[in-house]
Amino acid sequence: MWRNLLGLRQISQRTISTASRRQFENRVHEKQKLFQEDNGIPVHLKGGLRDALLYRLTMGLTVFGTAYVVYELLVASMPKKQK
Repeated sequence: MWRNLLGLRQISQRTISTASRRQFENRVHEKQKLFQEDNGIPVHLKGGLRDALLYRLTMGLTVFGTAYVVYELLVASMPKKQK
């Protein structure tokens, strides 16, 4: 039992220590330049094509959802005809 716990401890320590060794390039300065640039583009679209697609998808889903809710409210407000 103790060997199993010791093995788990070694695996967890190894995983944590190897994860911290990865080095990523610091791009904060580049992103700050991009987002602070005064070019007339709204800040939520300055990220490029990915931001534009995400924005359009969100707006499309919002418009569709609103229209669907209004339709369902209209259907619910009309009484069903008796046969």
